[in-house]
Amino acid sequence: MHDSGDPLGDLVKLLVRLPGVGEKSARRIAFHMLSADRDYAQTLGEALATLGERVRRCASCGNYTARELCALCADPRRAGDVLCVVARPADADAIERARVFGGRYHVLHALLDPLGGVGPAEFPLVPLMERIAREGIREVILATPPTVEGEATSLYLAEALRSAGVSTSRIASGVPHGGDLEFVDPITLGRALEGRRSL
Repeated sequence: MHDSGDPLGDLVKLLVRLPGVGEKSARRIAFHMLSADRDYAQTLGEALATLGERVRRCASCGNYTARELCALCADPRRAGDVLCVVARPADADAIERARVFGGRYHVLHALLDPLGGVGPAEFPLVPLMERIAREGIREVILATPPTVEGEATSLYLAEALRSAGVSTSRIASGVPHGGDLEFVDPITLGRALEGRRSL
């Protein structure tokens, strides 16, 4: 970024590009950085500057890690024959925080999106299928997001996995805990009704 003569303004512009950070939050962060301990700002800057050199994709699942294998793939206590397929590392992190899944992950880093230039030819299906065969995966849970691209990806993967004879399921979608029905969109509400279970 060129020197505009307004370093505070330049920092705010960079911070606003972060997801979930608006201009007000960006300004608050920038002012905090100016009033914080200089060593903290220096350490943060160095951590950001070297992040791309220190973090890579796990050789097995594609999640972010500083080592050849991420901590989840290296953990012998996790089920090695159950795979949860997600679109992004953040999705695996969200499922992990729920503490209900004890298998392994496979991060696609992509969704089928023909308008965005990701069709079946560009989609990373081969590495997933090779891993399933190599590791003897017996069950795959598809945890792609509940978007048009996520649904298309899920259907595409389900067909490929069915052909390979692998047991496949899709995570449920429905009404969020603590949510009011009047604010739930019709598609989510419809899926919640279709996915109802006996009590």
